Amino acid sequence: MRRLGPGETAVTDKDLPLLGELPTRAAAKWPEQKALEWATGAMSYAELDARIDRVACGLMRNGVNAGDKVGLLVSNGPEYVEAIFALWRIGAAAVPFNLRYRETDLADVVRRGGCKVLIFSGRAGPIDFVALVQRSLRSDLERGSLRTVLVGEGVMPGAISWSSLEDAVYSPAEQRALCERRAACKASDLALIVFTSGTTGRPKGVMHDHSCVRSVRDRGRLWKVQPGETMLNYLPMFHLYSLSEAVLQCMYSGCRQVVMETFDANTALDLIEQKSINILHGFETHYADLLRVQAERPRNVGSLRFGTLPSGLETSAAIAVQVQRVFCPTVTGAGMSESWCWMCTCAIDEPEELRCHSSGRPLPGMEMRLIDPETGKDVPPGMPGEMLFRCYSVMKGYFEDPEATAAALDADGWLHSGDQGVVRPDGSIRFTGRYKEMLKVGGENVSPQGVEQELSELVPDILEVAVIGIPEPRLVEVPVAYVVLRPGAAATEESIIAACKGKIASFKVPKRVVVVAELPHTATGKVQRAVIRKTALEAGLQLKLVSQ
Repeated sequence: MRRLGPGETAVTDKDLPLLGELPTRAAAKWPEQKALEWATGAMSYAELDARIDRVACGLMRNGVNAGDKVGLLVSNGPEYVEAIFALWRIGAAAVPFNLRYRETDLADVVRRGGCKVLIFSGRAGPIDFVALVQRSLRSDLERGSLRTVLVGEGVMPGAISWSSLEDAVYSPAEQRALCERRAACKASDLALIVFTSGTTGRPKGVMHDHSCVRSVRDRGRLWKVQPGETMLNYLPMFHLYSLSEAVLQCMYSGCRQVVMETFDANTALDLIEQKSINILHGFETHYADLLRVQAERPRNVGSLRFGTLPSGLETSAAIAVQVQRVFCPTVTGAGMSESWCWMCTCAIDEPEELRCHSSGRPLPGMEMRLIDPETGKDVPPGMPGEMLFRCYSVMKGYFEDPEATAAALDADGWLHSGDQGVVRPDGSIRFTGRYKEMLKVGGENVSPQGVEQELSELVPDILEVAVIGIPEPRLVEVPVAYVVLRPGAAATEESIIAACKGKIASFKVPKRVVVVAELPHTATGKVQRAVIRKTALEAGLQLKLVSQ
C-alpha cells in the first residue's frame, strides 16, 4: 500500500501553470523551438501561442463563455492543439469525442455533455463528418441549441469556418477581454470532460480540472524529457494517453511534436528515421505492428531514446521485451481516465524486468491501496486485490451522474478502479486483470453492456444478447456477440453486423455473431459471460477469428 511520504502533498503545486498558460510559458522559454510538425507544415512555440490567442478571441467573439462545454470532434493536427488550449485559455471546458463515434454515439455524448458548440473536422479519412453531424444532430442544429465550427474541407450551412477564427485580427478591446478571461481562470475550474465507457453500458463524462499539470511534470522528470527532443504522436489526441503524454508533455518540456493524423507503422518508421525521433508512445498493438514492419524493411531507429508502453499483463510484457531489443527501452504505467492517465510508472533507468513486467509505482503525491472488493479490507502483500487510488489528479466526478460518481469515489476520496493488481516484492504494482467486464480492443475500452444495448436497439429481431471478448493477436481482444432471436425472426450474422456499421464505433462492432437458442444464466437471472467465453474458446472460435 502506497501512502503519502514526508513532504508530499495531495494538491497541485501552486507555482504550476494552468493548462491554458502552458503555450505562453513555452513561447517565453523556447520561442523559436519547433512546437509542431505535421504532413504539410510546422510552427514554432511563439507562432503556436499567437495562433491560440487568435482562436481564443474568435471563440469569445462567437459567444463562447467561461464554463461553456465545447465538443471537439477533430482529427490529429495543429487545429486540435490550438482549439483545446484556446478553450482552456478562456475558461471553457473541452469535451473531446472519439472520431470513431457514429450517429447514435455522437448524438448521445454531445447532448449529455451539455455542449454549446461543436468544433469538428469536415472529413477524417473516408468519413464525411459534415453529413454525420447533420444526420446525428439535426434537431439540435435546427432549434439553435448547438453551434458548429467546421475545420478543413466541407460546407455546412450556419457553421463558423475555422479559418475565420485562426486568421482573425482581434481588436485592443478583445485583447483586453482575453487577458481578463485568462486572469479569471483557476486551477479548480472544470477543464475537461472525457467520455469513457463504463460497465453500466452508457459512456460517462469524467470531469478534470487543471491539476493534471503536476502529474505531467512528474512523469517528465522520471523519464528525463529534455527541451529540443522530438516526440512522434500517432495516438488519437481525443484520448488522454495522447493528450497527456504527448500534447501536454511536449508543451511542458519544450519538445518538438511530430504529428500523424492516423497510425500507420510504415509511415511511423519512416518518420523515426527522417525526423530523428527520440520518444514514442503506444499500446502493444502499435508496437507489434512496428516490430513486424521493421523486420520486413529495417529503418535506422538509432535516435530513439525511450518509449512508453502501458503494461502489466503478460501479453504486453512479451511485446515490451521485444521492443527493448529492436527499438529502445520502454517505461510502463497504469491508470485510467478517472485518474488522469497514468497513476503509476517507473523511471527510464530502472531495471528492464520492472519496466516490462510491472506497471511501476505510484507517482509522488499519489496514494494506492489494494483491497478485497467483497470485504473492503486491505489485502496482504503479494495477494491480488482491487486497485484504489487517491490523489490530486483523481476526477472531480462524472458529469451530471451522482450515482455513478458515488459508486466510483468513496467517502474518503478513494477511486475504485475495478482493476485487479498485485504488489510485487520490489514495491511495484502488477496489473493482473479487470474486475469489471471491460474489453480492451486495440487500446479502446469497450463496455459489453453498452454494445448489447446498442445491438438490441439497432436489431429488433434480437431477444437477448451477450457480448464477450475473444483473444485476437493484433488487437488483444475483439467483441463477439451471442444472440437469441425472437420467434420467427430472420436476422443473420451478416445482417446484424451490417446493421451496426456506420451506426456505432467500428471498434464496438462485433467481429462475429453467434445465434444460439438460449444464453446461460445464474440463479438470479444474470447472464454468465464467463461460461459463454469458455464455451467459445473451447469451440475454437478464437481460431476462426484469427484465420479471417
